[in-house]
Amino acid sequence: MPKNNKFSNGNEYRAGMFNRNEGFEHIINNKANDNGVIKSVAIELENIIIFPNMISPIFITNRRDLSAVIKAQEKKHTIVGLIKKEEMLDSSVFLGTGIEIAVGSLLEMPNGAHSALVQGRRRVKILDTFEENGIILTEAEPILGTNKIINNQEHALINTTKTLFESVVQLDHSIPDEANMRINSIASPGWLADMICTAISLPYLKRIDILEMYDEVERLMFVHKLLKNELDILNIEEEIRFNVQKEVDQSQRDFYLREQVKAINIELGEGDIWEEEIKRYEKRIAGENLPEEVKEILKEQIKRLMLGPSLSPEASIGRNYIEWLLTIPWKEKTTDNLNIQHIKGVLEKNHSGLEKPKERLLEFIAVEKLRSEHTKQPIMCFVGPPGTGKTSFGLSIAEALGRVFVRISLGGIRDEAEIRGHRRTYIGALPGRIIQAMKRTKTVNPIFMLDEIDKIGNDYRGDPAAALLEILDSEQNKSFSDHYIEIPYDLSHVFFITTANTTDNIPPALLDRLEIVEFSGYVIEEKVEIALKHLVPKQILENSLSEKDIKFDPKTLENIIQNYTYESGVRNLERQIGKLCRKVSKQKIEKIKNISKTLTPNAVEIFLGPPKYFPFRAENVDEIGVATAVAWTENGGEIMPVEVSVVEGKGNLNITGQIGDVMQESAQAALTFIKSRAKNFNIEIETFEKLDIHIHVPEGAVQKEGPSSGITLCLAMISALTKRKTFHDVGLTGEITLRGRILPVGGLREKILAAHRSGLKKIIIPKKNSKDLVKINEKVKKELEVIMVDHMDEVIQIALQE
Repeated sequence: MPKNNKFSNGNEYRAGMFNRNEGFEHIINNKANDNGVIKSVAIELENIIIFPNMISPIFITNRRDLSAVIKAQEKKHTIVGLIKKEEMLDSSVFLGTGIEIAVGSLLEMPNGAHSALVQGRRRVKILDTFEENGIILTEAEPILGTNKIINNQEHALINTTKTLFESVVQLDHSIPDEANMRINSIASPGWLADMICTAISLPYLKRIDILEMYDEVERLMFVHKLLKNELDILNIEEEIRFNVQKEVDQSQRDFYLREQVKAINIELGEGDIWEEEIKRYEKRIAGENLPEEVKEILKEQIKRLMLGPSLSPEASIGRNYIEWLLTIPWKEKTTDNLNIQHIKGVLEKNHSGLEKPKERLLEFIAVEKLRSEHTKQPIMCFVGPPGTGKTSFGLSIAEALGRVFVRISLGGIRDEAEIRGHRRTYIGALPGRIIQAMKRTKTVNPIFMLDEIDKIGNDYRGDPAAALLEILDSEQNKSFSDHYIEIPYDLSHVFFITTANTTDNIPPALLDRLEIVEFSGYVIEEKVEIALKHLVPKQILENSLSEKDIKFDPKTLENIIQNYTYESGVRNLERQIGKLCRKVSKQKIEKIKNISKTLTPNAVEIFLGPPKYFPFRAENVDEIGVATAVAWTENGGEIMPVEVSVVEGKGNLNITGQIGDVMQESAQAALTFIKSRAKNFNIEIETFEKLDIHIHVPEGAVQKEGPSSGITLCLAMISALTKRKTFHDVGLTGEITLRGRILPVGGLREKILAAHRSGLKKIIIPKKNSKDLVKINEKVKKELEVIMVDHMDEVIQIALQE
């Protein structure tokens, strides 16, 4: 079976196609009968397409094809080359188009196969094929070229095709130059198409498509499109080669210039810049107070720099790494001011209230002063509503101790690399935020505040909260591992402080490493004191006023706090004070006369507008089906009236007012308790099947959640079912069980302050919350009666009228 050889698509093959070989002249074409059909022996051409007028070598590897060639040579006739498509290789079906070829002298190969040069003569349309005496015979109809006169359009197509081919030859060095000369001498469109598609590299199936095109102009148009695609590809390849060569030339030029600069510096006695930089590094290593392990790593890095090119990417990475190791503090530390009186003075000057945090800090100072050796630094977590002074208290600690203060906000961090850094193999790698902050402090014992630790997140990039476990564990942070530094770093001297609004979102493993210090909301009196001592002087200064220009009356501040702010802290209060100061500044510039220096509540309403908040106040009269819950919110405590109405129905329980799942469960538990004690309340059990109970908590746009309203819901339902009034000046908080037991709740300080602020006279709390009363202001405890209970029966006796 004739096969294409290794030269079939190479330069030698293409060069041979354009050299006319006279040895084929004695071989004549098969003659057609009266019907225009020729009968001829045939061979199978595999993976090779031969076009008319083309010369190509073939291999003959089987006896059948060899016998056919010998028989044709004896008669000095051509034979027909049959072609199979790739998907038909395993069948006996041939293409409907073949090629009539003349076969030259056979040459025997060492492996027993034969080779020969063949010349394409004519396309033939295969009519029939059959095998006889071990030889393939075929009947075919020759496809003859047309001799029609070429019109202008076809002439233009021939010329543009020749121009395209010339451009291809210039870019494709695998096509011999004589191919272009041969192409230019061809005037027939069919012959031109055959010659071009033989010269260029085309896929096998494309060659089959061209072979089967009998119309010469259509064939040339198809080849013209192929040439355009080939030229586009060659242009792109040429552009790529040019750019690559340009970069190589630029690199060689840069290297040559660097070598020249190096030689010039040596001649001038200035030495090599790269060597000078290495010497500076070595001098810094010798002069810095570094651990031996760090010195060894730095020396190793410098050796690597000396062995490699100075401007390579690896050198740049190495220099950055050396700079980081040299600028991070390893042993430098500040001396603590452990004078208790000095620290007390700083804290009292900067903060009003916050007795528990102040006491905890003084305990730490006392322990630190008594011990001569290094003690483990506490990991405090300041927990409280926004604006209660958590961050500013950390600043005051740093000021009191004489340490450097640094703060990192963890809110929204989701990438573990923010904490631990990136590997040096990454482009643009840097250490994590912890090491970056240590570099800024330049000491190993700063006050380090990790703000908003409860708002840290995690995703596919890792869990930053898990990365903090090592940092905030006094047993592990002696050898903190940063991915960039790759050297254990001692964080045990750092005084870490974390802040959070709530501990609910802090992972348990991380929370276990923290010492919780609560920052509770301020009562009105505390806010007034803070405003007079800190906020008012600060805003007067920031708004370019003096104490002669404006004065704040305590009653005015109370008005602002109650009617224009809604918070546990004082951040919004400071904004309102600043707004009033700006109004006065504007009047001062406009030179308005008769300005009152002391702001009164009426002046506040003129400047700030109508009151923005109308907090719930205690009810004025006793009512049926109404009870007052005392709730905790992020802005502090709040009273929350609960209304219950009983109507005819089918025993349904409806709850409205944006109630969460836990609060709904509390209502179900309270109702079950009431049903279980129905006889005690003189309620017929059938009543529950005939009535619908509707519970509503006002301010439906605000989400309400938690179990602490359980006893309030229960009391309001009992009141509605028994038609007994509740006392309007009694607030309640506590979780109820199915047996009527009352469980402790959280946020009691804020709840008691809210009850006092709202004008309630009594508040009922779980007895197990008695420990929380030590946090309550003595004035509040005198003006508000706190009643502790264990069971719902006690609540009914206190809060429900007979």
